[in-house]
This record gives sequence, C-alpha cells and structure tokens, in this order.
Amino acid sequence: MILVEKASVEDISLIQKIAHTTWYPTFKDILSEQQIEYMLEMMYSTSSLKEQIEVKNHVFFIAKQGGLSLGFMSIELNYNHKPKTKIHKIYILPTAQGKGIGNVLMQKAEEFALEHKQDSITLNVNRFNNAIGFYQKQGYQNIRTENIDIGKGYVMEDYVFEKPL
Repeated sequence: MILVEKASVEDISLIQKIAHTTWYPTFKDILSEQQIEYMLEMMYSTSSLKEQIEVKNHVFFIAKQGGLSLGFMSIELNYNHKPKTKIHKIYILPTAQGKGIGNVLMQKAEEFALEHKQDSITLNVNRFNNAIGFYQKQGYQNIRTENIDIGKGYVMEDYVFEKPL
C-alpha cells in the first residue's frame, strides 16, 4: 500500500535526497550537468525549500511504501490568485517508477485541490521529458509552450499542462 503524508520543514533533507537521486537520471539527456546542479541548488537548497513551505505556502507530500520514502510532490493552492492548483514538483525515485506511485500522488493532488474548491490543476513539464505521456494519461492537456529564464543563461523550456476538475 502506498501512503501519502504531508511533509514539513523537518522533511527537507528527505526531499533533497529524493530530488538529488531523481534529477540526474531524469534530466541527464536533456540538460547539462551544470544546469542540473544550478537548478538543484536553486530549488532544493535548505533555504529555498524552507521559503517554499513557510513563505510561499507550497504543500509537500511524500509517498511511502513499506516504510520507505519513494517520491514527493509539492503543490500550491490558488495559483496566481485563481482557484487553480499548481503542481510545482513531482518526482519518484528511479527504482520506484512504474509502480503506481505517481498515480497516487496525482490523485492526492486532485483530492486536495477539490477539498479546497479549486477549478483546475496546472503543471509545467520540460518539453523533452518522458513524463509528458504520463500527464496526458492522467487527463492533462498541453495548453501552451513557455520559456522561463532562470538566471545564469539557463532557460526552462516547458509545456504548460492543465486539467479541469
């Protein structure tokens, strides 16, 4: 059975461990090692994660099975002051992918959004990420393309996906 638990600042080191284990295999054929390192520091440093949780009110969930933490997700309610939930992050350890954990986390995002009277869920995905098919199977549709300057000459080349609730 896969359990999904709300995370807190006490779980930051666990979130960092999963991110660092997941990012290299996920993005090694898409991004340079330098960009991966830059983005990991930018998004997953202790100070950045504390800010996401304590200031930006991102809600983190950790998926566990058999006492092992296998993945995490972060979401933001009322994204851009609209009744829309944004999935900022969803990562599953490479050894745990394909075992339904992503499905359980996506279902949790939808349940949480509906509990908070949200109309839709949105997320960004790198245009070259293999997860695109996963999101489409979940009912998400590509609504636009977006390039986001993240500094130091790096750009995130994303699709924006959305699903009405």
